[in-house]
Amino acid sequence: MRYIIEEPLHTLKVNPMVDTQKTIATPVAADRNAWKFGFTSQAELWNGRFAMIGFVAALATEYATSKGVLAFLGLM
Repeated sequence: MRYIIEEPLHTLKVNPMVDTQKTIATPVAADRNAWKFGFTSQAELWNGRFAMIGFVAALATEYATSKGVLAFLGLM
C-alpha cells in the first residue's frame, strides 16, 4: 500500500504526551480496483476475490448435492 505523507518526516517531533494514534499518512486507494495485468497488488486483489467466489461455489455445490466437488464432476 502506498502512502502520501502530509508533512516531511524530518519536521515531526516526538512528544510522549501527544496522542500516538493520530494519523500522519493517508493511504492512496484510488487505483486499488484497477484491472492491471502482471504481478501487481491489483492482480493479487482480484485473484483473492475470485478464489473466495470459487470456494463459496464449491461449498454451495457440496451442500446442494451432498457430494464433494470432484464426485459431482465425476472425477472420483
